[in-house]
Amino acid sequence: MKALTKTDFNFPGQKSVYHGKVRDVYNINGEKLVMVATDRISAFDVVLPKGIPFKGQMLNQIAAKFLDATNDICPNWKTATPDPMVTVGVMCEGFPIEMIVRGYLCGSAWRTYKSGIREICGVKLPEGMKENQKFPEPIITPTTKAEIGEHDADISKEEILAQGLATPEEYAILEKYTMALFKRGTEIAAERGLILVDTKYEFGKHNDTIYLMDEIHTPDSSRYFYTEGYQERFEKGEAQKQLSKEFVREWLMDNGFQGKEGQQVPEMTDEIVASISERYIELYEHITGEKFVKEDTSNIAERINKNVTTFLNE
Repeated sequence: MKALTKTDFNFPGQKSVYHGKVRDVYNINGEKLVMVATDRISAFDVVLPKGIPFKGQMLNQIAAKFLDATNDICPNWKTATPDPMVTVGVMCEGFPIEMIVRGYLCGSAWRTYKSGIREICGVKLPEGMKENQKFPEPIITPTTKAEIGEHDADISKEEILAQGLATPEEYAILEKYTMALFKRGTEIAAERGLILVDTKYEFGKHNDTIYLMDEIHTPDSSRYFYTEGYQERFEKGEAQKQLSKEFVREWLMDNGFQGKEGQQVPEMTDEIVASISERYIELYEHITGEKFVKEDTSNIAERINKNVTTFLNE
């Protein structure tokens, strides 16, 4: 099983390339973006040393399905998927914030709450909540978009407006889209026996219109619980069975790594890599309700180059 961890394409009309934590984004004539979902995996804002076979294909295909399933709610950037690991779309000027929406108190929000803090990103939280408890209404807790190697930082709506990261009119649209997308994601998840716990959305502008960008409702950007047994586990104070990248974070934490200075990433054995790949396939099949079909990985870069070049030349 081969993994694609690095790309260095030169597509027709290519002006520049941006290498993100997981995705490599190619600018075509300042009009289109070719986004390659690599097999890189990141946790605690650190890119881990080994790639996960089929991860890029899964993420790209999940995101494409959810972009198609929500394009009646708001415009999104996707125009085509010429390769299982590639989406081509409209080039947008991104807002420098991520819209994180939470339906349940868990993850970093729970860690903050447990420490005694009762306000996240300007949102006041009720007293007496327990881990994995459902909020009365979903809450939006935005973060700034950090450069690679830096941590995203919580930011409030008031700070976003004060810093001019979005106008009040723009922010109102971002909020509206975020809540509507989360509602749709929640409904789709429920049909699959899942709970969409929290997720993030990124938005940008193209010709003065706000578009949903990047991935949506993937296990990299979202956390899912299994509906079955949720209530029972919650009442007993047990950990929830979840579909997300959290199992990777937990493995890292169990091995003494949280992305802090001086900490070493534990050894990623072939067994660990294979088990993460299998978990991602399980995620894919649960989230989409479809069987995952593995693409040929004998020469991934060559395949992508051929498929994208053919598409752009057409």
